[in-house]
Amino acid sequence: MTPEPRVVVIASHNRSKSREIEQLLLAGLSDLAASIRLLADYAEAPEPPDETAESYVGNAVIKARACAAFTGALSFADDAGLEIDALGGAPGVYSRRYAGEQTPFPVKMGVILEQLKDIPPERRTARFRCAVAIATPSGELYTFEDTLEGRIADAPRGQAGFGYDPIFYVPALGCTLAELPSQFKNRISHRAKVMRQAIPKLRELLIRYTLD
Repeated sequence: MTPEPRVVVIASHNRSKSREIEQLLLAGLSDLAASIRLLADYAEAPEPPDETAESYVGNAVIKARACAAFTGALSFADDAGLEIDALGGAPGVYSRRYAGEQTPFPVKMGVILEQLKDIPPERRTARFRCAVAIATPSGELYTFEDTLEGRIADAPRGQAGFGYDPIFYVPALGCTLAELPSQFKNRISHRAKVMRQAIPKLRELLIRYTLD
């Protein structure tokens, strides 16, 4: 495809899951008049490749490279997961597939809470980890990673957010991520933290591509 220098493509077909990324990109790149698209916005776009890596960074790289090759645009991909210390870091990179890929998240959370039912609060430490990869059509690659520390609550709380947010308790805030308004969550989440690292590089690349 013809390169599109002022476009950043999120390597995803799922707009609801990508909304948080899209909002953060729009906020960070607004003055550059950049267009944010999803891979799904392209006709005949392939499904994102299988996430076969054993790390978040590796999975993000697979998706970003494939997206850049197809679209000819700067491409952005992320991978994130929940790491629970009392479960040896599980579900980790298998967070989306935990207890079955098609299992709804309320059921997945129920499985986790059952596994932790005898674990006291001080030992229910956990973190969300997020990695992002930026790939250019010319083959450049940049990766970033960050975390948000917390604990696993004793029951789901809150209706906002998605995934495991209702059981991820942030002690400093006294609530779960699902109890936070999206505008506030987008300032403190693991994804927001890693985006603050990635956006300056995206800005640099957009400016360079525009001037080329």
